[in-house]
Amino acid sequence: MSGVVEKGLKRIGITVSKPVLAVICIVFGVLVIVFPDLLEWIVGLFLIIQGVLLLTDYLELRGK
Repeated sequence: MSGVVEKGLKRIGITVSKPVLAVICIVFGVLVIVFPDLLEWIVGLFLIIQGVLLLTDYLELRGK
């Protein structure tokens, strides 16, 4: 999963090292355990970001 996120971020010009991505995942995991209501927001944000990345990738490939 981290490979997919890292690849998507590189496409839009953002590079994140694997250790930083791992720490972010751990922090969000702890937040979900401590605040279960936060899960909806985290999943929603992930789906929106992933959808935007997939759509921009599709449009880039279609344009070539």
